[in-house]
Amino acid sequence: MELKLFFGAFFTFLALINPIQKVFVVFSLQENYSRPELHRIVDKASITAIWVLLLFLFLGEAILGYLFNLKIYAFQITCGVVLFYNGFVGLQKGAFLTIDKNTRIEDIVTVPIAIPMIAGPATITAVVTMPAVYGRWMTIAAVVTALLLNWVIMRNAGRIGKILVKFNMMMPLIRIIALIVAAIGLQMILSGIEQYVLQIHGSAVASLAAGAVPPIN
Repeated sequence: MELKLFFGAFFTFLALINPIQKVFVVFSLQENYSRPELHRIVDKASITAIWVLLLFLFLGEAILGYLFNLKIYAFQITCGVVLFYNGFVGLQKGAFLTIDKNTRIEDIVTVPIAIPMIAGPATITAVVTMPAVYGRWMTIAAVVTALLLNWVIMRNAGRIGKILVKFNMMMPLIRIIALIVAAIGLQMILSGIEQYVLQIHGSAVASLAAGAVPPIN
């Protein structure tokens, strides 16, 4: 049963992290950076992403609720909009990341590669909400395992990208993944709206019930 829960959480995070998208990103950077530099980018971005996700996993509700007074549904809707926009850009341009030749490694490691490409809106929302379903330690194990697999795939993006180019699969796959990313973003928006409507409905019912209770003399 625990193994089934682990794989359920693991595949959820793997889908949200979307390693195939990262192959396109790292492969596109080959024109501007050497292989050691690309490995450095991947390593630093992965370490940054795991710290961000673990921070939100342990302190997400406190950060959103107490520090910023944000509801989970508001965070879902906002993150969904960002994700939908990223997918839409990928569909239009056929690329998830374009950079200038003079861009330094430090300028792209944290943003946009670590955040939001690895530790993205959907993944952050998941680490905040999923411990209630899978448990904290199960969620941690799933997140770390998914990030390790993503790291391995990103490290080998050059080889994977060459195979995709050889079989003329790169551009079609980029647009398919972009469509999936946009669809995930739209689903997050709809889920956030649904949670908002349910909360408003619940508050209205509670108010009516309270008003129906006769005063105590």
